[in-house]
Order: sequence, then C-alpha cells, then structure tokens
Amino acid sequence: MYHPLPMNQHMSDIERVAPVPQALQKDPAPALLFEMMRSFVTLAHTLNLSHAVAELASTRQTVRRHIQQLEEAMGAPLFTIENRRYSLTKVGVEALPEARDILDRGKLWLDGKTRHADGMLRLSHEEPNGWSFHQQQQPLSLIWDGGSAMLQAVLQAWSLSRGELESEAFRAMRPYVLVYRDSPNGWICTEVGEKSFYTQWWGWTNARSSIGRPIKLFPGGPEFENMLNYPFREVEATFGVRLDEVVTEIPREEGGAPVPLAYKRLLMAGRYPDKSFALIAAVDRSTSVNIVGVDDSFLREMPLDAKVTFAG
Repeated sequence: MYHPLPMNQHMSDIERVAPVPQALQKDPAPALLFEMMRSFVTLAHTLNLSHAVAELASTRQTVRRHIQQLEEAMGAPLFTIENRRYSLTKVGVEALPEARDILDRGKLWLDGKTRHADGMLRLSHEEPNGWSFHQQQQPLSLIWDGGSAMLQAVLQAWSLSRGELESEAFRAMRPYVLVYRDSPNGWICTEVGEKSFYTQWWGWTNARSSIGRPIKLFPGGPEFENMLNYPFREVEATFGVRLDEVVTEIPREEGGAPVPLAYKRLLMAGRYPDKSFALIAAVDRSTSVNIVGVDDSFLREMPLDAKVTFAG
C-alpha cells in the first residue's frame, strides 16, 4: 500500500490536511470522484496550487484533499512538491491523459452529446444558430460493402506501406489524403492533397491555407475539438485504423452560408520519415447515412460537385 511522503517532504506545515476517512479513500462517490479528477487535471496543467484554486473557484484545502484522496485510492503519489512547486510523478504523467479524456467525455455525455450505437461511439453537437455536427464510428467492413473505391485503395496502400508516409506503396494515394501532426497546441494539419475531398470542397487556395492550422479553430469551440480529438487519439494509441461517418454543415467559402455535408472518414496511423507519428485522413462523400437518428436528407442537399474524382 502507498504511504505518503513524510509531511516535511510532501507538503509544508500550512498545507496539512485532515485524515481521509477510510471508506472515502477506497470508494469515493461518483460526484466527488469527478471533482477529485478536476482538481488533479487542473493542478497538473498549472503545476501551481494558487492558480489551480483560482481556476477551479475552490480552496487550497479542498484541492489538496482531492489530490491526497486520489493518491490514497491509487496507491501512489501523483505529484512531488519541492519549495511548493509541483511536478508530476511517473504515475501522474501516465494517469493524466485518461483523466482528461474521462472529464471531456463526461461533459459530453451529460449534455447528451455522446452515446454508443451498436457498440460504436456516436458524437453529436448542435448550436442555437442551427449548426450541427454528428459523428459515428463505423465498422471497417463498410469500406468493402459498396463503399468508396478511393477509401478502398487508400486502405490497401496503407497496409502495403506499413504506415510509412514516404513509402513508394503509398505514393499514388498522397494526393487524396490529409496528414496531421500532434503538437502542444493540438493536432496540426501538415499536408492537404490536391485531389482530396477537402480540396474539392474548399478549393485549392483555401485548402492549402489550412496547413498549419490547429483543429481547435474549427466551428464549435473546445467541445468540438474534444469530439474530433477522441478518434484521433484512439488511432494514435492503437497505431491502427478507424472509420467514421460525419454529417454536418460547413460553408464552402469564408463567410458563406453553411452547406449540408455527409462523408466517410478513414483515419490511419502513419510515420513521418523521422519515425514520428503522422495521422493520415482520407475522406470521401457518403452514398448512405449510417448515423443513428440522422436521416439521408443530407445526401440530397449536398452540392453535386462535392466529390472525389478517383480513377483507381
């Protein structure tokens, strides 16, 4: 069992907290667990107790108590403290991504924006101005069952290339894909193919201008970024592939009116020449809508020229 550091090593005299009841250490109530995780994630972000307290609109004693409760329950320290400066331990570093994900997913779930349909994750977001975003994971078999010839070819090329972005086996498909790199500011677009669906929708000039832009600048704000981030992180963690369907409205020009859009998106784990992670995304127009609660009216309302021309 984990034993906290001696008081003079773990925290100063003014940072002492009351002992945690044994029952609470082992099985905190769900609401309290959520608040404990918020304290952990916020303190991990700021690494400063005063800043974390201000951001949480809480108290120093409450935040310290939450961290102590988590450490007791997990049986390991999450932070070390030296001269009142906080640093994450190895356990804290490992626990942080999952804690952030649970909090993000929890907020979306509470608002009814995330559910499972037939074992597949569905994400939905609607704003008062009418803008909406629906995304549902799809089985990979949908690619082969009368799906897009381009997506089929991209998946085959990815397999032959073993995920190497510069592989000769993947060269013919580069014009049809987008490539993203993870960064401290989120996922950054590093490449837009001249024949990709994104280019067909926005036009070459606007599409090329998206290079270097983080996805958090898309409509919908931070919650929209969280919804996009989850599939990206899954592919990064598993170094695998994932198929999603998306139905939304997006302008085709800056300042223009939103236009209905439905597409299939294939995400694939790849590698840049230096072996760092590259997220490869191939998108094509949907020929059917397979998202629970969304009808196929989007297909009829989409512009006819919004499609990928693929010769094979």
